[in-house]
Amino acid sequence: MFLDASVGLIFLIIAIAIILIVLVIVFARCIVVVPQAHAVIIQRLGKYHKTLEAGFHVLAPFIDSKAKVITLKEIVADFKPQPVITKDNVTMQIDTVVYYQITDPKLYAYGVDNPINAIENLSATTLRNLIGDLELDQTLTSRDTINQKMRIILDEATDPWGIKVNRVELKNILPPKDIQEAMEKQMRAERQKREAILTAEGEKQAAILTAEGKKEAAILNAEAVRIQAVKEAEGKAEAIIKLAEAEAEGIRRINEAKPSAEYVTLKGFESLEKVADGQATKIVVPTEISNVTGLLTALKDTIDTKK
Repeated sequence: MFLDASVGLIFLIIAIAIILIVLVIVFARCIVVVPQAHAVIIQRLGKYHKTLEAGFHVLAPFIDSKAKVITLKEIVADFKPQPVITKDNVTMQIDTVVYYQITDPKLYAYGVDNPINAIENLSATTLRNLIGDLELDQTLTSRDTINQKMRIILDEATDPWGIKVNRVELKNILPPKDIQEAMEKQMRAERQKREAILTAEGEKQAAILTAEGKKEAAILNAEAVRIQAVKEAEGKAEAIIKLAEAEAEGIRRINEAKPSAEYVTLKGFESLEKVADGQATKIVVPTEISNVTGLLTALKDTIDTKK
């Protein structure tokens, strides 16, 4: 009897322990802690019930369950290169990078199956449509325009899925190898052309500066010669004026002194003496020959008087 009671007590303890363990497990499953920048979709009996935000939450046991954990951070999706054909029939490989963020967890969970695959296919078809309207050169130089158009189209298309497309970038544009070689040759030719133009412009500028320098030097030399000639002419003119003024002063003083006839006659003979001593081959004799005798007489009287 005592043994049966002991066995019954043991079974009771085991049952209570099992019940407690089950209750702990059930209670643990009812507790949900949502991390920051995340959301949890809760279903009640297989139907959407609510969306849990960051924090501590308690679910109804047995009827509530976690359907999906969704991150609310911005996500970067790098899609593999897609073959696209331009308007001028050039096939290129272009890979895109899409930056998107989940704004409505419910729409994201129930709006579309495999949203990432849907965005990739949508970006590929959109890219083909946009590139098909552009030629090769326009494609290579219109990245910003293509990025902006793709972002607008993808954002509108993914809005029913609770997705916000923030940015779209064309990561790489790879034309065919022969096109790349032709483009490299064109770039080299363009660089050589610019180099030749710059060299010619430099030589032209140097020639212009040299000619202008020679011109300015010639002008300065001519100006210096002119100034020198003017100064020399002014000096000669001033010398002539000074000489004339000196002669005029001498004549004035002689007139003021009222020289005698004998002094005048003596000065005349001194002048004749200078003329006779000169190197001239001709001597001009005054036409008044009749005055020679009187002149000689006056000269004799003058000499006697001095003696």
